[in-house]
Amino acid sequence: MSARLLTVLLIIELTISAACLAATPAKTAPTILVLGDSLSAFYGIEQSQGWVNLLQKKLIESKYSYTVINASISGETTQGGVSRLPALLAKHKPALLLLELGGNDGLRGLPLNLMKNSLQTMISKALEQQIPVLLIGMKLPPNYGRSYTERFHDIYTQLAKRNNIALVPFLLAGFATDKTKIQADGIHPMAIAQPAMLNNVWLHLQPLLIRQQKLTAK
Repeated sequence: MSARLLTVLLIIELTISAACLAATPAKTAPTILVLGDSLSAFYGIEQSQGWVNLLQKKLIESKYSYTVINASISGETTQGGVSRLPALLAKHKPALLLLELGGNDGLRGLPLNLMKNSLQTMISKALEQQIPVLLIGMKLPPNYGRSYTERFHDIYTQLAKRNNIALVPFLLAGFATDKTKIQADGIHPMAIAQPAMLNNVWLHLQPLLIRQQKLTAK
C-alpha cells in the first residue's frame, strides 16, 4: 500500500471520527431545581446577590457539576407550588429539588392543614420520580401567636421525618432578629444576609450531593 493511499485512508478515518463526535450530544450537567417564594427570588436585592445565585457559585467552587434552576416567585404559596411543580419537573428533570415554600401561607394565616397537604403533595411528586428533596423550613414572627407559629414550624419537621428527607430547619437561622440584616419590611433579608442563608442550606445540601456522587460512581 502506497504512502499516499495510507494518508488518504487516515484522513477519511479522522473525518468519520470527527463526524461521530459531533453527532454525539454533549453531556449536560444535572439540575438542581429551587422552588420557593420571595426569600429565594432575590426580593429587594440584585439577582446576583441572592442565595440561589450564590449557590451556583458555591457548587462551581466546590467542584460539583450542577446547574441551578431558580423557579422561585415572590408571593408564591404552597398551592401555587403544587400547580407549577409537575411542569417544572417535566421540563428540567432535576437531580435534586430544593423546596422553600410555606412562608406566605403562614403570613396570610391560611389553614395549616392545607399548607401541610400541599407540601406533602410536592414532596410525593418528586419522590415518585426518585428525585431527592431538601425541604427548607421557615418560622413566623411571634405576633402570629405561639400556638400558630409553633404548629407552623413543626410541619416541616413532621414532613421531613414522614418522608425521610433532608431538612433545613430554618432558612434565616442566625440572623432572623438582626435588624441590620433585614429589609425595612421586617421580613426579607438584605444582600449582606444572603451568604448566611446559603450556609444554612449548604450544611444540609452537601451530604445529598456527596450521596449523589457515590450513587453515580457505582
